[in-house]
Amino acid sequence: MGVMAYPLRYALADLALALSRAAEDAAQVRATAARAAADMLGDGAGVQLLGDDGYYEEITYLHADDELALPYARLLDRGGDLPEDPFSTSLAASRRPVVLAGEEGAPIDQLPPPHHSAYLDPAHLPEVHAAVLCPIIVDNTYAGYLIMTRGLPGAVYSPAEVELARDIAGELSLALSSARAQERLRASEERYRRVLETIPEGVLQLDTEGRATYANEPIGVVLGLPRRQLVGISLRGFLDDHGQAELTRRLAECKAGRSTVGATRLLRADGSHRNVRMSMMPLEDENGRYNGVLCMVTDTTDHIDAKGLKRQLDHLRRLDSMGQLIGGISHDFNNLMTVVAGSADMIATTTAEGTPQHQMAKDILDAVATGRTLTHQLLAFGRSEGNRPEIIPIPDLLTDVQSLFSRTLGERIGLDLAFSPDVWPVRGERGPLEQALVNLAANARDAMLHGGMLRVAASNEVVEPGQLAAENAPAGKIVHMVIQDTGVGMSEETRRRALEPFFSTRPTAAGLGLATTAGIVQGLGGHIELESQPRMGTTVHLYLPAAEERPAPSVDRQATPAVIGRVLIVEDQPEVAQLVQRLIEPAGYEITVATDALMAVTQVAAGAHPDLLITDVVMPTMTGPELAAALRTHHPDLPVLYMSGYTAASLGPQLTLDANSMLVEKPFTRSTLLGAIRALCGPQPGRP
Repeated sequence: MGVMAYPLRYALADLALALSRAAEDAAQVRATAARAAADMLGDGAGVQLLGDDGYYEEITYLHADDELALPYARLLDRGGDLPEDPFSTSLAASRRPVVLAGEEGAPIDQLPPPHHSAYLDPAHLPEVHAAVLCPIIVDNTYAGYLIMTRGLPGAVYSPAEVELARDIAGELSLALSSARAQERLRASEERYRRVLETIPEGVLQLDTEGRATYANEPIGVVLGLPRRQLVGISLRGFLDDHGQAELTRRLAECKAGRSTVGATRLLRADGSHRNVRMSMMPLEDENGRYNGVLCMVTDTTDHIDAKGLKRQLDHLRRLDSMGQLIGGISHDFNNLMTVVAGSADMIATTTAEGTPQHQMAKDILDAVATGRTLTHQLLAFGRSEGNRPEIIPIPDLLTDVQSLFSRTLGERIGLDLAFSPDVWPVRGERGPLEQALVNLAANARDAMLHGGMLRVAASNEVVEPGQLAAENAPAGKIVHMVIQDTGVGMSEETRRRALEPFFSTRPTAAGLGLATTAGIVQGLGGHIELESQPRMGTTVHLYLPAAEERPAPSVDRQATPAVIGRVLIVEDQPEVAQLVQRLIEPAGYEITVATDALMAVTQVAAGAHPDLLITDVVMPTMTGPELAAALRTHHPDLPVLYMSGYTAASLGPQLTLDANSMLVEKPFTRSTLLGAIRALCGPQPGRP
């Protein structure tokens, strides 16, 4: 439609709002769309959708004359039919409206008969002199059609009215897609609820006064009461005077927006005591106001007896599973944020600056950028054996982990980073090295309960063989990192045993922080030493072999990059594939979308010749690199733009980039995606 009148713009906006409000009721969604189409275009309109079994469901039809609604519904209803008639196949294939009009005042006779036509009396059925059928596409799949009808002889639908009908069908498609997404979200929430019910740790949700509003089964075991009896009871009843004072302090910390972790002693219903480690994080309501606390409670009582080693090993297994869970959740979250960011970016570019819609879109993009940073930190910090060593510039590493240091140390401890930009790089996995440094910061924090200073320095040294006393200590060009705190220090006996697994001077600690750090450093070919005296603080020395710096290989993108026109998008998440198509389509590319990698291989083997492949890395039937290799057997010079919710480092050996491929990390915006395409392949068709 050319220039839509403002009242129709408002009507479409009102329709979108009404559909969003009715998203949880499928029947209400259909009726809302049919009523809007009938009111805006006349005379009547119906929604004919496919059910889960692949057959058409009963039509939802509304007419300006209520008495005609039922007769028209009987005439047009395809309920019980398969979408195998010419109209259905045409709508599904072309995804464009079908416009019909009777000839010389005669009614239309091309419409397929209803499933129950044998039981209808033609003499009592109304006539259709003009009709428009618009396909409804949900998650890139044909889902039915919207039909508009007029009954007066000689009636027609103008091109502008057909375009308006198409807009209404588009709003209905978005509403149905949103309804399906909400259903998937509800299913996801149910899965996470089951996780809370089955994990071995106790979980309590407390209100602002410390009363339990939710309890899982394990916390009932810890406290000696059935979980149903815990709801409404204050946690203070299970604490002594010291514990109650500590709870008040922790609730205040959470109210201020800070999470807390610490040990306490709980009094069970039978009078016995349990030593626990309690993690508390603040909860917010939908308006961002503090409304309580989520507590994770781990029973540590038996860690001091002979069963402690087994329990610690079980804890390690849970941590490993949690690391995999963090990676999976971060990947799925990045897929969701990709759709959010891309949609918000499209809104921002199509609305005038200064309007509320434009500002809201910018706010969404800012929030997505923050979420992207957090998920990438989780992916980097949570992976354990990515098997992807890389050259790590030490200045970049220390700058990047500064925020992690600050969160770990809290407000009472100052941080001083000292390094020069010419410190040599090291070779290894970035995630574990970050973990080692944060472990050292956490140990320093626990040694400075009343505040202090942590100093982290890095310098270049050349170490002669045998200069470091330890066996297998490195020699040659060494990066010497010093982590120094002003804490309580250690006795000589404690210092000698500090690197042993499961050794700790605190009964509630796992005793794995320094041991894990030592293992990571030794895995890099390095060496760790401790210096400490009581009340004089602790200094940790890390000696890491410097990496041989090699110049980055020059990538020959050709002096005059080939201009591309045909793009093949392969993404197993239909909503992400559809978004990528919407983001790059205005740039003039000819686009083909496949939600299955094997389908893409079949298309190319049959003769399709894409100029660019855009593919997800992790897919069910075939990975992105495997797909690229298969397609390059037909087109060896095919450029490949990978996209992934994982960072490049966390993908490990699953992804190796060559001179004709790149990776764009989710979530991304239109400018990010188009910039990556230009960097890989050159300009858009017809553009300089």
